[in-house]
Amino acid sequence: MDNSGNRRKLAALAVASAFLLGGCATNGDKRDPLEPLNRGIYQLNDTVDKAVIKPVAQGYKAVLPQPVRTGVGNFFSNLDDAVVVANDLLQFKLERSVNDFLRLLTNTTIGLAGLLDVATPMGLEKHNEDFGQTLGYWGIPDGPYLVLPILGPSSFRDTLGRVADWQVDPLTQHPEVAERNWGVAVKLEDVRARLLDTDQVLDDAAIDPYVFVRDAYLQRRRNLVYDGEPPRRKFDDDE
Repeated sequence: MDNSGNRRKLAALAVASAFLLGGCATNGDKRDPLEPLNRGIYQLNDTVDKAVIKPVAQGYKAVLPQPVRTGVGNFFSNLDDAVVVANDLLQFKLERSVNDFLRLLTNTTIGLAGLLDVATPMGLEKHNEDFGQTLGYWGIPDGPYLVLPILGPSSFRDTLGRVADWQVDPLTQHPEVAERNWGVAVKLEDVRARLLDTDQVLDDAAIDPYVFVRDAYLQRRRNLVYDGEPPRRKFDDDE
């Protein structure tokens, strides 16, 4: 009886282990081995967004006129250009770094601390660079896809990149804690307000919104790493 009972317990344990490991490691996309965890965080983020972030963003958009919201967006975009310049240099994109530094200087001075974007009409184009892209530029792979609480889609590489960028971001390095926290909150709501019009597109286009967001994020990040010209890869790598 004891041996038979032990065998049944071991068999049950083996089945349970196989189920748990399969749920964590086996899914339809090799880029997303943490899919059960990621889906849970995605649902949490969606709940918080619907309950708090989206309503505040709707109020923000309703109360502030477009010129004010444009100025707020320009201000944060100008702060972001400091991160862009740093990553231009880390990727040895020297010509682009000069462009982005002049853009930062022009908008900070003539553009009244970045509230006005006077650099774009002058031919100083806005670029998108961050440390996650820098790591990709030097051959570091994305690693597993990862959904971060509140911050949303990312990857192991891009999460590390975020931490590095925070060290040079004028907003996150602002010494006054209360002002810094308010700044981060306003930036979050400004970004969310600009995405309100895409909500219906996501609802209409996606059978599974989680997969839609994941695939769109990973494709966009790949394009950014290669400046819009990613190399072709084998079909198996896309799965």
